Amino acid sequence: MAYKNLQEFVKRLEAEGELLRIKEEVSAELEITEITDRVVKAGGPALLFERVKGHNLPVLTNAFGSLRRMALALGVESLEELAEEIADFLQVEAPDSLFKKLKLVPKLSRMKNMFPQMVKKAPCQEIVFKGDQVDLTRLPVLKCWPKDGGPFITLPVVITKHPETGVRNAGMYRMQVFDRRTTGMHWHTHKGGAHHYRVAERRGERLPVAVALGPDPAVTYAATAPLPEDVDEMVFAGFLRGKPVELVRCLTVPLEVPAESQIVLEGYVEPGERRLEGPFGDHTGYYSLPDYYPVFHVTCMTMRREALYPATIVGRPPQEDCFMAKATERLFLPLIKKTLPEIVDINLPLEGVFHNLALVSIDKRYPGHARKVACALWGLGQMMFTKIIVIFDKEVNVQDLSECLWRLGNNIDPARDVFFVQGPVDALDHASPYPFYGSKMAIDATRKWPEEGFGRDWPEVIEMTPEVKERVDRLWKTLGLEKYLSGR
Repeated sequence: MAYKNLQEFVKRLEAEGELLRIKEEVSAELEITEITDRVVKAGGPALLFERVKGHNLPVLTNAFGSLRRMALALGVESLEELAEEIADFLQVEAPDSLFKKLKLVPKLSRMKNMFPQMVKKAPCQEIVFKGDQVDLTRLPVLKCWPKDGGPFITLPVVITKHPETGVRNAGMYRMQVFDRRTTGMHWHTHKGGAHHYRVAERRGERLPVAVALGPDPAVTYAATAPLPEDVDEMVFAGFLRGKPVELVRCLTVPLEVPAESQIVLEGYVEPGERRLEGPFGDHTGYYSLPDYYPVFHVTCMTMRREALYPATIVGRPPQEDCFMAKATERLFLPLIKKTLPEIVDINLPLEGVFHNLALVSIDKRYPGHARKVACALWGLGQMMFTKIIVIFDKEVNVQDLSECLWRLGNNIDPARDVFFVQGPVDALDHASPYPFYGSKMAIDATRKWPEEGFGRDWPEVIEMTPEVKERVDRLWKTLGLEKYLSGR
């Protein structure tokens, strides 16, 4: 199911009992964050703040803050049903046989609708502010945490094109509002937008930038997805929606934006220009430190007549972004398996803030297999940021943290089973000795084989016999224990 715009998604959330309207007046400075933080951690609904002090626009938060809402956002009953289709989408190969051609037919029927369509008139351009009319203080931009350097736009889809190839990138990078017409552009060095800026800077050119706030939910998710560099996020969003994303040309820069966006900011970043940005209460649960980042100059601001302002709160997990990351874990697992078929499952726990911890189960086939998988994962896109990878045998349920800790504590000899590598780390890693570069650790928690230097007997896990379990199941109510869990 494709939502035409964010308003349609809000209606669906409300119909499903997944949205609460907040009618009391609240402040965009700290108060919306505190309310949203409590609701997220209680497993509560999306929130629509209808009266924001000093502003006319309502604020939407926590729209993606559960796995159910992530499935609703992408128009599916469960994320798993979409995962295999994404793997196929990203691995379309030229058919060299009749059988492969027949297999390609259902893919083509969906893929014909994935390419963006241009429109001449768009809701996102119903109201236009240009030049000196631009005033970012019209927007209810949140100051989320007490020590933040200022208000931050937290859910932007930032659109650029490679200055030489013209390839489009849409990513999500926070933007600190400095004044009426400028913001920071928090481009981490590993991201696509940062690469486009480096190329433009090398050429001595300003880089045009467009920022879409509140496109349909598939576009917002696509901007966060770990796609290969040559995959256009608008094409991917069209694939997710099963319907093309409508784009409209910007009014002051040579870029296109989703026509159904709530608000669009157009402008540019200059080569060589930096400004101190931050601190910012980040998804790690710590304040990221102030640093110098490019400056975004806004030349035009357009919006819908009945616009919503979308925002997300990040901070100590769980937060809304954790569920977007868990969706990515589920959606991209089949693609990882196509590269590493020995992987059974992966869990990126919320407490590990996506990139700090990965729990992986594998079908172990040879000595050293766990080490091979860990190293291979570090070579896969954004998995390079994972600080700790723990590898378990295939029978371990890596979604069960209690079981993982039990297996980990029992199954490793630290001197033998822990190893370290050096490499790139996430820009927000405050523990590494250098920015962007540090160490990573892998732990082999699999059963050890004699070929791995283990000469002892490996003990069996304690298990009750199936016959006794079934008999006790039948007796459970007669024993007067029905109010207790049966332990199964």
